[in-house]
Amino acid sequence: MAVSVRLPTVLRPQAGGASSVDAAGGTVGEVLGDIVNRFPTMTDHLLDDEGGARRFVNIYVNDEDIRFLDQLDTGVTDGDEVSILPAVAGG
Repeated sequence: MAVSVRLPTVLRPQAGGASSVDAAGGTVGEVLGDIVNRFPTMTDHLLDDEGGARRFVNIYVNDEDIRFLDQLDTGVTDGDEVSILPAVAGG
């Protein structure tokens, strides 16, 4: 299954400058696994020590926040779009 993954500006250099990449998987977790296997330098930016998504990384499937779905177990199908957005803090 191929889904399109939109990358934030901060991760694009690790993907050769691409703003999006295609990834395989049936869940968001599998898609992230495919990405970090292909682009290992993204691992520390996306995943914590237990293999979960980092707290400051927001992930959406077709504009739906996975925190309100099944988190990394959220299913994806061909043609879905996964967006990765770093949290922004400041005042």
